[in-house]
Amino acid sequence: MWIDIIDLREFYASPMGRAVRRLIGQRLRTLWPALSASGPGQRLLGLGFATPYLNLFEGEVSHIVAAMPAGQGVMSWPEPAANRVALADEQALPFPDRTFDRLVLVHCVEGCPELRAMMRECWRVLADGGRLIVVVANRRSLWSRAEASPFAQGRPYSMSQITRLLRENMFVPLQTATALFAPPVGWRMFGRFAYSLEKLGAKWFPTFGGALVIEAEKQLYAPLNATPAVSGARMPVKVAVKAAGNVRRA
Repeated sequence: MWIDIIDLREFYASPMGRAVRRLIGQRLRTLWPALSASGPGQRLLGLGFATPYLNLFEGEVSHIVAAMPAGQGVMSWPEPAANRVALADEQALPFPDRTFDRLVLVHCVEGCPELRAMMRECWRVLADGGRLIVVVANRRSLWSRAEASPFAQGRPYSMSQITRLLRENMFVPLQTATALFAPPVGWRMFGRFAYSLEKLGAKWFPTFGGALVIEAEKQLYAPLNATPAVSGARMPVKVAVKAAGNVRRA
């Protein structure tokens, strides 16, 4: 079940949400320190609710766009610049084959009802040798049980489960990291120590972070038991309204 776009927007506008964006953003930069070093003309797609993290890569790639699933809803991004978000069917993304070199999935895998079809679409739109990062809720953490957090919505994963999911859908896991070691309760008390707890948790308790962050590469040769790619016509793109703060439901 998808998380409503209104709930996601309100969470990331809160003090806790802003801290979550910084802490997960640190892990994204650890895995992808400088996309410009991968060559000119890199193209990046954010799928799900990835827009809070896409600004990290501005100036390092030639194009950044986002697609939000119809079941979740859509809001314009960035503000007040021209909109770069499309409302899309996650089972039939409105992009040609091999369009993107990089893909970031946030608040996406946990809520997708047709996960295999969506992952095959991710494989299709990634260029040969393209890489993706998946951010998912860790089933061992308190964050997956805290109702005030979007990481408590949908299906949480263990590291072995998410890496197996990637392998089964023709992606090769490369690097892993964990984030959100401060508890999601009593944030006023823990918030000021969140960065210290992040360093300690990553070193001593890496399996208990609230979010799992996994980088994987597109596998060019399908295993024998791979399912066929989704066929049929692509759905037309529905673009979010340009006005700042505007939210559109599917």
